[in-house]
Amino acid sequence: MARVLVPLAQGCEELEAVSIIDLLRRAGVEVVTAGLADGPVTCSRGVVIVPDATLDDVLDGDFDMIVLPGGLPGADHLDADARIQRLLKQMAQQGKYTVAICAAPKVLASAGLLQGRQATSYPGVIDAMGLADTRYLDQPVVTDGKVITSRGPGTAMDFALELIEKLVGAEQRQTVEASLVRPD
Repeated sequence: MARVLVPLAQGCEELEAVSIIDLLRRAGVEVVTAGLADGPVTCSRGVVIVPDATLDDVLDGDFDMIVLPGGLPGADHLDADARIQRLLKQMAQQGKYTVAICAAPKVLASAGLLQGRQATSYPGVIDAMGLADTRYLDQPVVTDGKVITSRGPGTAMDFALELIEKLVGAEQRQTVEASLVRPD
């Protein structure tokens, strides 16, 4: 079974976090949510999420993918956390997926994971960073090898469905998507 880590920082974007967690679990993926600190996480719009564990509790765990929800100041907290930076680099070196949505692709950029890649983010986030060898694309979801980025809350479902396809296949993605009754 595929195993995914979703770190949750105070001020993360709840629509993104919940969409990712929910859809991956619908696909049979084991999702572990981990707060940067102990206790509940208050998201950017006041929704409170209780993580499964703290990041310290799962740092040595084996994950196929790490997914960074965006939102501010959540993405800033992830970016400033040395454990997240270390974990991103370690997972990339192991050939595992490092993915982010909204403002969180800047965390991937800080870890050096967008060098020579195509990526997207919330408008004005990574394109404003002046990353010389990162090609910014104005698309809902951009997959470049094992790095996947997305634009924001409105693309969260498409993003989560792409993650399902990468982790457990197109058939499972289609099954989950059909059950969502999305418009054509």
